[in-house]
Amino acid sequence: MWWKIILYVILGLTAITVAVLVYGFNRWRSATQKMHTDLQEARLPIKTTRYDSKELSGLPAPVQHYFRSVLKDGQAIVSALTMNQSGTFNMGETDDQWKPFTATQRVITHRPGFDWDARIQMAPLLAVNVHDAYIAGEGILHASLFGVVTLASQRGTAEAAQGELMRFLAEAAWYPTALLQNQGVWFEAVDDTSARATLTDGETTVTILLRFNKDNLIESVRAERPRMVGDKVIPTQWEGRWSNYEIRAGMRVPLEGEVAWILPEGRKTYWRGRVTNIRYTFAQ
Repeated sequence: MWWKIILYVILGLTAITVAVLVYGFNRWRSATQKMHTDLQEARLPIKTTRYDSKELSGLPAPVQHYFRSVLKDGQAIVSALTMNQSGTFNMGETDDQWKPFTATQRVITHRPGFDWDARIQMAPLLAVNVHDAYIAGEGILHASLFGVVTLASQRGTAEAAQGELMRFLAEAAWYPTALLQNQGVWFEAVDDTSARATLTDGETTVTILLRFNKDNLIESVRAERPRMVGDKVIPTQWEGRWSNYEIRAGMRVPLEGEVAWILPEGRKTYWRGRVTNIRYTFAQ
């Protein structure tokens, strides 16, 4: 008789576990759909629909070289894209704890916005879902266990908006027409291989440093970005590095990268990923 009791307990726990997982999945999917709807509703029309190299006049030399390397005259302006990513995410605060992740990122270029919807596999049956987003001028970070238990939540602050708009600008190598001056980005010369880029959206303005390699492609981006340490926000040097450029939809874009905090004790890399698929929508 005892084995029947054990069997009933196992079946009951299994049923509860499945119910929680299904509930969490549906809840997370619903939240994702809401965020994508909000992205779409914040979308603004793009007036200039084609790239013209004549508009490069007056830009810093390395920026001109970059656009001539990644775009051809007549390239349609990117209005939106969806990309799939895979890689590893460092979950360790002190020691490295690299965990595999997959993600889908939706980007709207005007008004600037994105949602990074990721699943980080902590253990065979243990996953953390993450939304990292910038929507209608608001920065959003939400991490949840199974889509049910909130592990981290930040939104609605000036620091969150600044950090997420900075990410949008830093990742524009994936949608290079968004870096054009007629899309709202302004450049300042630094030297022969670097320039500063500035973007304003609503009340938020961010600036990043772009560094270009010998092929005139963006090799790295760097800025002082807000970083949460406990319950405090500390401006910290932050860097993204892009590599493995290939042609996609007529544009030369990176398919691999890594992102790190530059801390007093050294470089703390926390994201290493690659683009497995990318689909563009263009202004008409």
